[in-house]
Amino acid sequence: MAPDSALAALNLAVVGHVEWVSFVAVEQLPVAGSIDRATAFLEEPAGGGAVVAVQLARLSGRRVRFFTSLGRDVTGERSAERLTELGLDLEVAWRDAPTRRGVSFVDRAGDRSITVIGERLAPLARDPLPWADLAGCDGVFVTAADAAALQQCRRARLLGATPRVGLPLLEASGVSCDALIGSALDPGEQVPAGALSRPPQLRIATEGAAGGWSEPGGRFAAKALVAPPVDSYGCGDSFAAGVMAGLAAGWSAAAAINLGARCGAECAVAFGPYARPN
Repeated sequence: MAPDSALAALNLAVVGHVEWVSFVAVEQLPVAGSIDRATAFLEEPAGGGAVVAVQLARLSGRRVRFFTSLGRDVTGERSAERLTELGLDLEVAWRDAPTRRGVSFVDRAGDRSITVIGERLAPLARDPLPWADLAGCDGVFVTAADAAALQQCRRARLLGATPRVGLPLLEASGVSCDALIGSALDPGEQVPAGALSRPPQLRIATEGAAGGWSEPGGRFAAKALVAPPVDSYGCGDSFAAGVMAGLAAGWSAAAAINLGARCGAECAVAFGPYARPN
């Protein structure tokens, strides 16, 4: 989405992971024994942390700090270079391990299937990163960290996270998120009742084209697409970025969710995770 002047003053950051993803468009998702021809191909540094950070940079029209971890390899270097081009100021914990990769197949209906290769690299509190700077942020969103790093993130005025951080890790950190945003359709993002002794102030679960629900707040609708769906990769993360930006700006939960729904809808009509700004 194009920058919103109401969000231009925000100081935002993301703490999370990166995956170098090969996006492959096919007529139908691969089945056993098939040989298919790709209709489009794209490679980008992606994963939840990267997608949220780039979307926040586009919404605010300013560079966003991204605390992450990359392997000391060609893929890590390419990821850092490309994410810098996309509007991020990187704080990188370099690892002597491979940067995680992934392959995302998407069919002509926009449905996708993702395979990740390697271990997820996460920034940790013991890494020599400028953690103290997060205290000056209007909002921080977390997709990967350890419990001590989450405690550092809690120093921001607003803290958001995805359930993929890990419910045991959230519980061990002893912090409560202002917003916990995930997919109601993804088994890895479920939050059973009573799973957190310090529940978030706002819990949001998306359901793709069916919209989703928030607690408090109830159900909300998805935004109508302006074109046929192309690729669902990154829609949920784009939604989370929109919600975080709105909440950090002091908007109501309903207004922030509306912005998130717009971001998700725009992502759905582009190939790859980064819908081009208008």
